[in-house]
Amino acid sequence: MLVYTPHITNRIRYIMDFIGIEITGEPFVLTESNTLFKDFGGPKINYSNETISVSEYRIKPFPLLTEKGINAQVITVFESYGEKAIFKTEGDFSFDIFAATFYLLSRYEEYLPHQKDMYGRYAHENSLAFRENFLAVPLVNRWLLIFKNSLKEIFPSLTICEHSFSFLPTYDIDEAYSYKYKGWFRTAGAVAKAMLNGNRTKIAERKKVLRGKLQDPYDSYGWMDTLHEHYQLHPRYFFLVAQQTGKYDRNILPGKTAFKAIARQHAGKYNIGIHPSWQSGDKPELIKKEMTVLEDITGIKIISSRQHFIRLTLPQTFRYLVEAGIKEDFSMGYGSINGFRASVASPFYWYDLEREEKTGLLLYPFCYMDANSFFEQKYSANQALVEMRQYYKAVKEVDGLLITLWHNTFLGTDDLFKGWREAYSQFISEIST
Repeated sequence: MLVYTPHITNRIRYIMDFIGIEITGEPFVLTESNTLFKDFGGPKINYSNETISVSEYRIKPFPLLTEKGINAQVITVFESYGEKAIFKTEGDFSFDIFAATFYLLSRYEEYLPHQKDMYGRYAHENSLAFRENFLAVPLVNRWLLIFKNSLKEIFPSLTICEHSFSFLPTYDIDEAYSYKYKGWFRTAGAVAKAMLNGNRTKIAERKKVLRGKLQDPYDSYGWMDTLHEHYQLHPRYFFLVAQQTGKYDRNILPGKTAFKAIARQHAGKYNIGIHPSWQSGDKPELIKKEMTVLEDITGIKIISSRQHFIRLTLPQTFRYLVEAGIKEDFSMGYGSINGFRASVASPFYWYDLEREEKTGLLLYPFCYMDANSFFEQKYSANQALVEMRQYYKAVKEVDGLLITLWHNTFLGTDDLFKGWREAYSQFISEIST
């Protein structure tokens, strides 16, 4: 596919790469020569304000992709082809799908002044997807399906890349055990707190676990392994390896024999990555140190990550990850509500909007996290199962990549999460048949 534009910018190159690969399997070829474009006999898109040839597919551009800097955008959402759309324009498509997709993938709105949530993160209430009620929809993928069909009508010989649905379960190990390997100080504090709350059941349970008479409530690793083996799944695990505990960094220390054993065990079976500590958000130099610790323990090179608590600020967080050597990140989702943060169910490269450059950091967006359902949305296990089914249906319809985020804590035997492992197992069973 040849695309003519009077002025090729980095934004245009970036989005033509993404959409080209999604539609034809390879980036769209760009040209600034209207003569070359006019003489070209194959499928071609005229991305300009003027008609050039008879046999062209034309989209009149919205100015976003040729603008410089980051500016507040006046956005009107309207209905088109049965879907919500932005950047209405003229030509063979009713809106500028290139600019619209770029706006959502680049997370343009997160670079603008916005309200933070209680954790200092971009509050999802700011987002266009939340305000316009399409957060639960992989809207970009839906647009692309419509765009494919529209192109095919004009260019029947156009080779279309066929995608297939895939599922990737991922897990964050940020509290490996509930009672075990915490050290006497943390254990004594927890016991004292339980006594003050009159929770004698927890005290008795802790004693049994520490005496080896009962399995730790968060030790769900064997159960998860059995599930993966049965359904032939290839999950990803992300380990928190903070070298100091804190309010939000509650894992056992990486120097513990138990931590080393569990990290090595999973590294031998699955792809693993780093779960940068909360502390690293204030001291980014810790990211590389934590990666080195995990590499020394497991003997493998760490190139993937997911932010703890989804603590993410653009562009700083991703720049820190790139500088540390991370090639893949799985943080593109919200830590406050489930849904498609970038409105897409496909991996995409991060575009640094301030520097106006495509980076080599490949982002894998997730749309469902157990903690969002439980703590933020206040769902029961059965309601969570219904929610997961909805996201499965939404991603399946566009042949996208469904990424779920779970924690070992939810899949263990703690009474707080009673019924959640059963709901997860039921979901896996349903989508694997």
